[in-house]
Amino acid sequence: MHQPFKDRIRNYQQRVDGRLDEALPPATLAPVRLHDAMRYAVFNGGKRVRPLLVYAAGECLGIDPELLDGPAVAIELIHAFSLVHDDLPAMDDDDLRRGKPTVHIQYGEATAILAADALQPLAFSVLARIEHTPDTARNALVRLIADACGSIGMTGGQSIDLAAEGKTLTVDELEHMYTLKTGALIHASIVSACLLSEDLDAARAAALDNFGRDIGIAFQIKDDILDVEGETHVIGKPSGSDEKLGKATYPALFGIDASRKRCDELLQSGLTALAPFGDAAAPLKWLARYIVDRGQ
Repeated sequence: MHQPFKDRIRNYQQRVDGRLDEALPPATLAPVRLHDAMRYAVFNGGKRVRPLLVYAAGECLGIDPELLDGPAVAIELIHAFSLVHDDLPAMDDDDLRRGKPTVHIQYGEATAILAADALQPLAFSVLARIEHTPDTARNALVRLIADACGSIGMTGGQSIDLAAEGKTLTVDELEHMYTLKTGALIHASIVSACLLSEDLDAARAAALDNFGRDIGIAFQIKDDILDVEGETHVIGKPSGSDEKLGKATYPALFGIDASRKRCDELLQSGLTALAPFGDAAAPLKWLARYIVDRGQ
């Protein structure tokens, strides 16, 4: 494709938004308040970075976007579910998300919990209904995304994060937490395309696996930096909330300069991993730079 990936982003965002709209129950269907809250959680101005990674990896492997819609939608639903829970008073207790009231502020805590609880199984319903895909690939997608959002993935990372408040972690401990909390779903976004490829050799699969792991950690470190340096109206949530909660973050434990340095190291490592794909990796490289450079 000759058109730069950044010029195709809007089309992909509209594509996944359309599929999300189809997957979610209409807000007019009972229970109305629950379905309205689910839609509010999903359609609240997100950039759809994870679906974009699914489509970009698909471009890298020459996969039809229609085959990628299922994992793109499912992963975004899982992401939305996780954000609703993260914002709850029992977790990070945030009032703003993407510049708007969080779901529990808008609908109440009980409805927010139920909305998130409903978004998670909906994601797996979407995966179960993927068409024109072998059963083995469909099953592998379900397992990949289930692991990415469970106790050995995102949920486990959040548990470690809560337990680490006010504590000092080593670099390895912190990056392990990031690998689970944020990296697992980023990684799954990229690997989901691999599972749909019919002729992916081991070397190229390993290259995408390594890229996904590096960029997943870099994404969270960048989030940490933005929490320190960003302004609320720019980042869409209260700045300085990590410090307020005593979160174990890269800037808090190792300083801003070390955080930037590590973020850049991970970016370069991730870009280098994509060498086997040559020019076909341009979409993933653009997204990787966007993730690390966002907010600048």
